[in-house]
Amino acid sequence: MFTKDMKISLLLDFYGETLSERRREIMELYYNDDLSLSEIAELKGISRQGVRDSIKKSEAELDELESKLGLAARFESLKGEVDKIASLLSMASAMSDGDAKGLIDESIKKLNGLDI
Repeated sequence: MFTKDMKISLLLDFYGETLSERRREIMELYYNDDLSLSEIAELKGISRQGVRDSIKKSEAELDELESKLGLAARFESLKGEVDKIASLLSMASAMSDGDAKGLIDESIKKLNGLDI
């Protein structure tokens, strides 16, 4: 059975523009819109096997880019660190008072507002 590797969805966000328009569309339909191989085949006017082959080739290409550039891994690492900082600030906020509490609360808001 052909199972989805949801890590590919993240890689598609980072490297999707490097794929041809046709392959990117197929990947987006499969990973982001959750269409089946048969549904995509019907939409694109190709065989189910053609869709599967396109997905497999695109996945390999995205994996290769990630192994060379590591952007998605770096993003996940940074996001984890920001989450830890926000958690620590939340704990400190519960223990602090006065001006320090205001600064901590402001820091939490800024960290939570980051679009990373």
